[in-house]
Amino acid sequence: MAKKLYKDTKHKKICGVCAGISEYLDIDVTVIRLLWVIFGCLGGAGFVAYIMAAFIMPDKGDYLEDGTHENE
Repeated sequence: MAKKLYKDTKHKKICGVCAGISEYLDIDVTVIRLLWVIFGCLGGAGFVAYIMAAFIMPDKGDYLEDGTHENE
């Protein structure tokens, strides 16, 4: 089964974007959050990307047990 990218709202600080990315990449969430802050301080692109990801990425709870999205 293919891995799915989603927001992990159970381990979130703001919207769960970093927690979802860290689970997908199997990297510590703190590393992802630090990278996001660094990119945010370098011209603000990180903030825009985070907001876009928060709207685009589905929540983890939106996936069914078989791994498909409830809208599929």
